Amino acid sequence: MDAFLRLLRYAAPHRMLIAGAMLAMVVYGAASAAQAYLIKPIIDEVLTAQSSLRSVAIAIVVAYFFKGLGGYFSSYLMDDLGHRVVMRLRNELFRHLLDQSAAFFSRRTTGALLSRINNDVGQVHRAVAETVGDLSRESLALVGYAALMFYYDAGLALLCMTGAPLAIYPLVRLGTRLRTVTRWSQERLEHMSHVAGEAFTGHRIVKAFGAEQREAAKFESASRALYRTNLKVTGVLSVLPPMMEFVGGIAIAGALWYGSREIALGNLSAGEFTSFVAALLLMYGPVKKLSRVNANLQQAIAASERIFELMDQHTEVKELANAVPLPAFRDAIEFRDVVFSYADGHGRNTIRGVSFSVRAGQMVAIVGRSGAGKTTLVNMIPRFYDVTGGSISIDGRDIREVSVRSLRDQIGMVTQETVLFDETIADNIAYGVPGASREQIEAAARAAHAHDFIATLPEGYRTTIGERGQRLSGGQRQRVAIARALLKNSPILILDEATSSLDAESERLVQDALMTLMLNRTSFVIAHRLSTVRRADAIIVLDRGRIAEVGRHDELMARANGVYARLHQMQLIETKRPVGVAVQTATKAESAR
Repeated sequence: MDAFLRLLRYAAPHRMLIAGAMLAMVVYGAASAAQAYLIKPIIDEVLTAQSSLRSVAIAIVVAYFFKGLGGYFSSYLMDDLGHRVVMRLRNELFRHLLDQSAAFFSRRTTGALLSRINNDVGQVHRAVAETVGDLSRESLALVGYAALMFYYDAGLALLCMTGAPLAIYPLVRLGTRLRTVTRWSQERLEHMSHVAGEAFTGHRIVKAFGAEQREAAKFESASRALYRTNLKVTGVLSVLPPMMEFVGGIAIAGALWYGSREIALGNLSAGEFTSFVAALLLMYGPVKKLSRVNANLQQAIAASERIFELMDQHTEVKELANAVPLPAFRDAIEFRDVVFSYADGHGRNTIRGVSFSVRAGQMVAIVGRSGAGKTTLVNMIPRFYDVTGGSISIDGRDIREVSVRSLRDQIGMVTQETVLFDETIADNIAYGVPGASREQIEAAARAAHAHDFIATLPEGYRTTIGERGQRLSGGQRQRVAIARALLKNSPILILDEATSSLDAESERLVQDALMTLMLNRTSFVIAHRLSTVRRADAIIVLDRGRIAEVGRHDELMARANGVYARLHQMQLIETKRPVGVAVQTATKAESAR
């Protein structure tokens, strides 16, 4: 119940709303009992003595009116409360996820996280709005019915309620089972969301390789697993109504046996007994709802446990309580014996003992084979990851001692996988400077060689570019990303394979834009093509997480057997190799497998 009690704390700020709902529930419960009570005068006075017809009729109308009024307001206010709780919980969960480190997102799929935000939080709304509402409203109705029954005949009331404890133990056992299968169901739904999201995101590759049937089969398999699990949930839920009906049948049979004897002895009138039986029958509806309250509660607990599991996972990048803003960068960035390993890397260090210094205004290129640790190294500068050993300092201050926001405000990034949003081009360029004027946005676009193609679009800077900017070409997306970095005007710049996937014409335009971007900035450049790093003030060559060489292009090329020289030679061979030879080589390699 810890998860459920923690969930209810989200409702605590809405005390007036809860008070209004409770008042409406009291009215509902009292009116429900009044309906059963009015059967006595109908039998004993209206039908037998032909008296009190008008007053009883008015009382019936009033009872139904107030029951309806209480039911409406209790349902409406509890649903309002549920939506408020869910909105706050969903917002907190989303913000919490955004605050997680890059390592957190690398271990989880987008579909799984969206499932927690949408599906699991939706289950929580059902718990707050329906479960708690039914629990309170129907419990008050039961109190009213029970009070009426004890008023007429306490012995008969006790006899009718002897079967109630018999149903409690099975309900508790079924509730435990239900929580388990509900968690399975939510996990299956999470997996299905992941499969669908992955197929939609990679739809071009799916079509290019003719894999539509294969992806459809994967989704159908996930959907079938969800169906089987949901069927188990339904099986558990379906046991509850017949169980409660059986217990209710026993109670009614006992009431008829005992009540008929009491009427014969003159202890009960026909009207009183009929009113008693009516109250007993009316109790069935609330009892049936309450039997499902435990089931809904277990489903909500399973969902809230999954939500709070994420909420309790705090970012690996922790900001110190006394963190101070980072002053404007002016001198140097220093890596001092930096070591890094991923949390799930089985103890193997990705970066091992890296030390170097970069002066303000310098351009440093980082090169090496795939997997050498280039991207990991630069991702530690904005603290997407934290070093596991050593330190990174800016102007002599360890970056772990400054606030994350002030650190990242001074860093601009352009990556190979350009991330744009389904907004207008102007909004994407101004993403880092939300209040930028149209003139500033256009100036950044001109400097990035993006203005000309933007001007040809139907709505210019107001053109919406689709998810991930798919309505633009690769080169156009890169130039928009460069304009975004230019507008942010950060003194430190990270370029991660920014031109590796472009054609020659697009690469020329992007390279020109990048040169404008790097002007008077301290730049870290990861480049696949070594020809693009010739102008670097220093080239750092990584090999298996260590620095193998450091120097300028000419110095490193002078080392005939050096790592950089061998990489450069391999690229020259690949560049000069005829296309036909390359294809034949690839075909032979495939045949050899």
